[in-house]
Amino acid sequence: MKLSSLTQKSLIILNSPLTRKAEVLKTLADKLYENGNVTSAEEFLKAVYEREALSETGMEGGLAVPHGKSSCVKKAGFAVTTTKEAVGDWESLDPSNEVRYVFLLAIPEGQAGTLHLELLAELMQRMGNEDYKKKLFASKTSEEFYQNLDIPLQKEETNSTYTKTIVAVTACPAGIAHTYLSAEALVKAGAELGVKVYVEKQGANGIEDRHTRERLKEADAAVFAVDVAVKDPERFSHLAVTKVSVGEPIKDGKGVIQKALLKAQNFRKGEFVESRQEEENESFGKVVKQSIMTGISYMIPIIVAGGMIGAFAVLVNNIFGLQALYDLENSWLWLFRKLGGNLLGTILIPVLSAYMAYSISDKAALAPGFAAGLAANMVSGGFLCGMLGGLIAGYAIKLLKKYIPAKGTLAGFVSFWIYPVFSTLIVGIIMFFLVGKPVAWLNGSLIRLLGSLGRTNAAVLGAVIGIMVSFDLGGPVNKAAYAFCVGAMAEGVLAPYAVFASVKMVSGFAITFATTVAKKNYTKEECDAGKSTWILVLAGITEGAIPFMMEDPIRVIFSLCAGSALTGALVAIGNVGLDVPGAGIFSLFMLKGPAPFTAAAIWFGAAVLGALVSGVLLILTRKKKA
Repeated sequence: MKLSSLTQKSLIILNSPLTRKAEVLKTLADKLYENGNVTSAEEFLKAVYEREALSETGMEGGLAVPHGKSSCVKKAGFAVTTTKEAVGDWESLDPSNEVRYVFLLAIPEGQAGTLHLELLAELMQRMGNEDYKKKLFASKTSEEFYQNLDIPLQKEETNSTYTKTIVAVTACPAGIAHTYLSAEALVKAGAELGVKVYVEKQGANGIEDRHTRERLKEADAAVFAVDVAVKDPERFSHLAVTKVSVGEPIKDGKGVIQKALLKAQNFRKGEFVESRQEEENESFGKVVKQSIMTGISYMIPIIVAGGMIGAFAVLVNNIFGLQALYDLENSWLWLFRKLGGNLLGTILIPVLSAYMAYSISDKAALAPGFAAGLAANMVSGGFLCGMLGGLIAGYAIKLLKKYIPAKGTLAGFVSFWIYPVFSTLIVGIIMFFLVGKPVAWLNGSLIRLLGSLGRTNAAVLGAVIGIMVSFDLGGPVNKAAYAFCVGAMAEGVLAPYAVFASVKMVSGFAITFATTVAKKNYTKEECDAGKSTWILVLAGITEGAIPFMMEDPIRVIFSLCAGSALTGALVAIGNVGLDVPGAGIFSLFMLKGPAPFTAAAIWFGAAVLGALVSGVLLILTRKKKA
């Protein structure tokens, strides 16, 4: 495979004077735009920063491999820069890494599994070869660098006598860079220690180099270097499994191999498939947190789709005065109304429960997980009951796998009949007769409390939601606020989501205001980026402010949270509600509470006022920093 087919000489910049991460990313994104790889540098940068929020893209040896997957990428490719000095603010898996070599990868959305990603995997593999890296980065010109991209790899001398065998799995959230670099690091470290390491990559291409039955049977130990759930983990049930993050082998491959071998010494290896896996001692809290975040991530597209379909029906009704058609059963407008409503009201909680269970016990937990969500709907338990049901379903499967392992000639019967039927029965018994009604009462009490809040308490709640929304701009804290607001909305309490939707506009408006009014305090690149943040937040996208937050986190977080708290309090005091999620600025036409014009004025005006406060604070704190 030729890496040169994914880039051009014009996309290679050597000895750049850039020293800041934001500058490097923007420069390379602009190059990809000029070359026709992407249709919008701004939209592509948004995808890159979304990936940056998942985990570090700085590796080791001066290397960083940021990447973005987006519909704006029309042609897969990469731009490269080497810098004269280290890029000081680039987060790396290896804390001592000083980034000087940056490959920015552009990946078309929906093309995982094609030749493009195979070539990107080739890049990751080559970056793991020290001789290749030395020759490549010794290039004096862009022409020489371009030619050196495809020089043959020289096999590094290794110990050819292997005393042990390890089977490994590597996987990262994006499924590209870390997955392959971690795999290379494990193979290299194993060779130096005289250990044969076979690595299965579970990445954007799906499962690559899948372990054979013979390899699994003969292995002495297993390593999971992953930040996401491993597919088909039961294959490794007879081995001692060492779990580490996907970045750990890149930092200390030998240490991971030695840890795995030490664990294998104290583990009695079982028969392939017939013995259950010795599990890692993960804390219950960590498992619950991961399952909730997984459930929410699968739930969000349902919310957006249901909300927008419902908004479409409402807008058509309001604009064209089609109330009779809107209420007429089985009319086209009624069908769209019901489609949006059923997405939000019928399948939302089952999806949440099912994928929480999936996070705990993989695909075997999907059937009882969906059953738990349906049971939560049946007892009117709401989101709290759905979340609890997801946990019950996940652990029910864990229990069945422990005491009724799928093995021998009955393995198929156990997996496809015993597990789904008995786990669903367990879930039904617990949900209907033990926890369903108490949790439903608790959920109802919480909703009644929210509905009865006076103006003062409502203002405090609105301010807290506002701070959570802007604290990490789409991160875990923001997602926690989102889940709470959607859950309240599903129970008929509409104020929290109205607060959430209004506050989402604050960060973008504030950045635009600050970079427009006080241009001298910001770089040209920051001013250019600030021109578009206000547009992004109109669509509910807050990530445009992330580069500013990363540049100066303390001051920017304080400034944005202060204005957001004010916005949240004002919307809550105004008693404005919203029952259509994900509609962005179109929420103006669907607000509840006061008269339509008054509600719109409060909702949008609060966002503008909060943005002014945040914008002024951004300017003042920026001056103090200077």
